[in-house]
Amino acid sequence: MPQTIHRGYKALVDEANAQVKTMTAAEAIAAARRDDVVIIDIRDPREIEREGRIPGAFACTRGMLEFWIDPESPYAKPVFQQDKTFIFHCAGGLRSALAAKTAQDMGLKPVAHIAGGFGAWREAGGPTETVAPRAPR
Repeated sequence: MPQTIHRGYKALVDEANAQVKTMTAAEAIAAARRDDVVIIDIRDPREIEREGRIPGAFACTRGMLEFWIDPESPYAKPVFQQDKTFIFHCAGGLRSALAAKTAQDMGLKPVAHIAGGFGAWREAGGPTETVAPRAPR
């Protein structure tokens, strides 16, 4: 029997965008210059290697987000315990909307995400850097 999805990804993204601050790429580029801002890159490591990254961004795959944010988790990362503004991005702005909403729901604040993601950042002239592929294991 096929599954019946009652709330698809579009509804989830729309809900996230209604509840989380969405920044334009230009706004995010300006904000990234401040010391009180952390850019969080939730793309897969292969995407980062293929497309590059925002200099200084903290890489956190979407699958580890909740575990890295929660200070009670054995996987907690100190970056998320700082009194900063957290601006999330992915490739195109969908996953980052969901990630920012999850972070906000957990109590992380303030949070935002970049409309259009890394692609919009690059198109707006934001700085990027290449990433060397990891050595095969």
